[in-house]
Amino acid sequence: MPRVITAFSNPLIKQVRELRDKRHRRASGQFLAEGLRILTEAREAGRLPVLLFFAGPSAGHDLVRELIIAVETAGGEAIETDPDILSKLSGKDNPQAVVGVFEAWDTSLEVLDRNASGIWLVAERLRDPGNLGTILRTGDAVAAGGLILIGECVDPFSVEAVRASMGALFTVPVARAEWAEFLPWLRGGPGQLVGLSLDTNSDYRGAHYEAPTFLLTGNEAQGMPAEYAAACDLLVKIPMLGKADSLNAAVATAVMAYEVLARQRG
Repeated sequence: MPRVITAFSNPLIKQVRELRDKRHRRASGQFLAEGLRILTEAREAGRLPVLLFFAGPSAGHDLVRELIIAVETAGGEAIETDPDILSKLSGKDNPQAVVGVFEAWDTSLEVLDRNASGIWLVAERLRDPGNLGTILRTGDAVAAGGLILIGECVDPFSVEAVRASMGALFTVPVARAEWAEFLPWLRGGPGQLVGLSLDTNSDYRGAHYEAPTFLLTGNEAQGMPAEYAAACDLLVKIPMLGKADSLNAAVATAVMAYEVLARQRG
C-alpha cells in the first residue's frame, strides 16, 4: 500500500530533489527519471525504480497501476503525492504523472560485449545533455551495442539527459572511459574505429564499414583531437552544401549510424 507524502518539508522529498545535482547522484549512486513513458520503457527493459512517486489523480491510469504493483512486488516503495511536489522533484512547471528514483549501474567498459552488435556509438567530451539523450535514442533505433562516453562528458544520469533519451538510457548500454583506457580495450578485439572529421576527403557515403564499427563523434565545439583522429582506422566527412560548416553532433551521429547500417548490410 503506497504511503502518502504531501509536505515539502519531508526529508525524503529533500533527499530526492538533491539527485538533480551531480555530486549527490555520485554520492548516493541513484538518479531521477520522470514520465510515464520513460518509466514504462524502463520496466519493459527490466529496470524498476526503488522509489516511485505519483500524483493521486494519476493512480487510476492502467500503466501507473502496473508500475505501482511492479515496484512494490520488487521490494521498492510507491509514494502518493501531489503535482506540486512532483514539480519540485523534476524541476518542471508541468510535471509528469510519475517520477522514479533508480539505482545507477556499472558503466565500465568491462560490462560491454563487443559481439552484441555490428555498430557502436562513441562520443568524446560530449557536453550537451540533449545531444547525449538524442544519441542514445539513435543507438536504440539502430540497435547499437552501446554508447561509450570518452573523457569529460555530461552525466548520462542527469535529469536532462535521461529526459532527452526518452527511455533509451534503459535500453542502450552506456560505458564511460578515458581515451587511454578505451583504445587498448578497442584494440583487444575486432572493431573498426571510424571518426567523423572535416579534415578528410573521404565522403561518408562511399566508405567501407566493417562490423563491428565504432563510430566516434568529437566534441560539439572543437571536434576530436588530432591524436584521436590519428588513431582512427577510417576518417569520413558529411559534405556541407550550404553555409554551415558542420552538423549538430547528435544529428551527425544519426546520419552516420544509418549509413553504416546500410553499408554493412549491403
